[in-house]
Amino acid sequence: MKEQIIALLQKVRPALQADGGDVEFVNFDEATGVVTVKLKGACGSCPMATMTLKNGIERYLKEAIPQITSVEKA
Repeated sequence: MKEQIIALLQKVRPALQADGGDVEFVNFDEATGVVTVKLKGACGSCPMATMTLKNGIERYLKEAIPQITSVEKA
């Protein structure tokens, strides 16, 4: 599962990098379905980071992998 999540994150990284940010996989808890990521660069301090995380990254990952329940910041 971890490899699949990392592969999906690789697909969203170019959009984040275009705005000076990035995302890094930290952990996946199979018991709870929670993915933990670290937002880096401009995304780490952006006031819109939570919206990017929930409406972008989380929605994308949950559509691809139904076992994911949430994506949280490290």
